[in-house]
Amino acid sequence: MTNETINNWVANNQVASHQAANMDQTQFVSQQVIEDIIEWEIMHGVAFRQADNSARHVPFSIAPMTIERPVYEHLLSVTPLIAKLISNVSEDHDFLQDSLRDMAKADPFFGRLMELHLQAHGDALQRKQAARQPLLLMRTDFMDDRKHGAKVIEFNGIAAGMGPFGQRATQLHHFVKEQWNEVYQHWLEDDLAIAADNFGMQQLALGIATATHKVKVHFSDLGEQNDTQKPTFLMVVQKDEDNVYDQHLLEVELQKQGIRTLRRTFEQLSTQLSSGDNQRLILEGVGAIDTVYLRAGYQYTDYWVPELNEDICCHTLSQTRLFIEQHYVAMNATISQQLATSKSMQMLLTMMPAQDYTRWGLTLEEAQRVKSVLADMKPVSMQTIEWFNHSADKQEWVLKNQGEGGGHCVFGEDITETIANLKAEEYDAWALMQRLYPHERDTPTIAVRDGKQTLVKDLVSEIGLFTAHYQGEAVTEQNGYAGYLIRSKPASENEGGIHSGKGILDSLVLTDK
Repeated sequence: MTNETINNWVANNQVASHQAANMDQTQFVSQQVIEDIIEWEIMHGVAFRQADNSARHVPFSIAPMTIERPVYEHLLSVTPLIAKLISNVSEDHDFLQDSLRDMAKADPFFGRLMELHLQAHGDALQRKQAARQPLLLMRTDFMDDRKHGAKVIEFNGIAAGMGPFGQRATQLHHFVKEQWNEVYQHWLEDDLAIAADNFGMQQLALGIATATHKVKVHFSDLGEQNDTQKPTFLMVVQKDEDNVYDQHLLEVELQKQGIRTLRRTFEQLSTQLSSGDNQRLILEGVGAIDTVYLRAGYQYTDYWVPELNEDICCHTLSQTRLFIEQHYVAMNATISQQLATSKSMQMLLTMMPAQDYTRWGLTLEEAQRVKSVLADMKPVSMQTIEWFNHSADKQEWVLKNQGEGGGHCVFGEDITETIANLKAEEYDAWALMQRLYPHERDTPTIAVRDGKQTLVKDLVSEIGLFTAHYQGEAVTEQNGYAGYLIRSKPASENEGGIHSGKGILDSLVLTDK
């Protein structure tokens, strides 16, 4: 080997060593630690199913977010009151039809829901009593605004999922703390903060099991003969669903409580359901169904089957949903619950004085507590548009339509363009809402997605609190509260969904500061 060759070899290795050192600097946490946590996630079902039936881990934060204990306790006390309000509003059918009529005309999907509601409940002149028994499994999403405090982002009354993932995130951070304590402490905001308990899986399962057993007892009291099968729970799911593990975690908890669990799509149910005695819902090959839980049904595509070639879009499968409501089953979400948790209803409740809530069973003091966490909202009208274009601080508002999930919000200057392209008859499908600017995490953290770690210096969090009420009554051990879900994202990102946006799974620790 010549001296020139040796010198080149040394020089190349020095460059390689320098590059490796730079790469190591981006490995803020040992890759061994990251792989260990990812394997923990997969082993505990915190994953999304891929098209080839493999599993992809859910994105996560290396350490939890911190929230002041009084803020957290206030949300724990007020969220069941919100759920009680929504539960009672959803059974006030005259109010739903009167207040959402214009929105239903402006939004074709909600127009379809309103048609189903009229079929199920009649109108004010000829009111019907639908047989279904309302089980409200709701997630109320908050952000802790820097100036205004914690405020509601939206109500989720249908397909309000990821309660099991929320509990798993708390367990994940406990695992990091126990196994990799130096890593955990390095990225924790406050060394004295204490993890907030989260028993979302068990409490949601308790609420569902309570309702399921009550329906079973109802038919036993009616003298149902030869029914020896377990209480039975049916989850309505999307075809080719990839968020199955979160759903199965809930099913496992229900099975522990003696509940048989089943899964079907609306398309399958359209040919498999029938009626038994006393408005009993019967599933072909199974028998009687006690509880129906919708993890689908919040968008047109959940009811669309091209092969049916229908004159009226989505008629057959939406009628399947109505058929279920005409039977004595515990059900979430009922058509009226979906209407009551719409953005338009959120706006109407926000604009009301607290005194008006008393018609739905809240005391004035309870109503005022609910009002304290509702962010300002305004309807889209010629008057509002004039104000927005000439007087408003456009960065302080967000424009929302009635859609569920990500991709339905417009921010800042884009609002003007979006509204300008709307027809007047579409205005009632949209609402302006005060934009929330939550506290950014004081300490940078590591976000892990697809096995790769990224340093995030401006992480903000969305807090979702679950509740469970059956026939208007709380059915958990904590007055209806049923655990939490934390989704965090960089402040620069508008879409924070874990499944479809830039969000990561997170958990809570409490500080007394």
